[in-house]
Amino acid sequence: MDILEAIILGIIQGVTEFLPVSSSGHLELAKAILGDTSLPEESLTFTVVLHFATALSTILIFRKEIFDIVKGLFQFKWNDEFKFSLKIIISMIPAVIIGLLFEDELESFFGGKILLVGVMLWVTALLLLLADKAKNTNKKVSFSNSVIIGISQAIAMLPGISRSGATISTSVLLGIDRTKAARFSFLMVVPLIFGKIGKDVLSGDLNFQASETTPIMAGFVAAFVAGLLACKWMISLVKNSKLSYFSIYCGIVGAMAIGYALLN
Repeated sequence: MDILEAIILGIIQGVTEFLPVSSSGHLELAKAILGDTSLPEESLTFTVVLHFATALSTILIFRKEIFDIVKGLFQFKWNDEFKFSLKIIISMIPAVIIGLLFEDELESFFGGKILLVGVMLWVTALLLLLADKAKNTNKKVSFSNSVIIGISQAIAMLPGISRSGATISTSVLLGIDRTKAARFSFLMVVPLIFGKIGKDVLSGDLNFQASETTPIMAGFVAAFVAGLLACKWMISLVKNSKLSYFSIYCGIVGAMAIGYALLN
């Protein structure tokens, strides 16, 4: 992977992270089109680094909300901030369990499995279509909701299933307000990404050759900058636009991915 390819992938990650269209799926498709031949674990390492970059941009944009979550967690008072912090923690549990138990299996999905990406994009399209038909309410995320949303986030670890699409769609289908659903969706992933990075660094799994340092850093910077520029606009777009538009997009890209996989 050269620097230009890494920058292109970083921009794709930064833009698609905040839309319900699967950033990991788009990264796998882009890497296949660009001719990336990295091993699954190396491909996943680059994907994790780019997700880390957009997590940092999310923290910068949502710094007030994240500060409230951290403050609420250490207040030890049964107030709204403490409850919201607990819901974030609860939502992380399914993904943590799946990530620890099936880490090797998950890594194998990040090595050019274009047919899988295409099929999972169709799953995302179906979820978004169903959610688009749900009524919008003012309902908040409950503790039981956070478990169900967390399960959808765990399933979205597969490339092609949009994490934000799955969690927002699940929330909306549960009757949760779209604005609250979007906020919860973007905040719940930040601790997971930092946890994944920390685990990989401590275990030595986050390895890459010295020759890959420059492209990885270029991709990181591109994803971070693109994430900063796109975050607010994308979140507004998710909250105010019809999810069916994204459903159609995922359906088309999924069909193209399946066609590409079958013809190559």
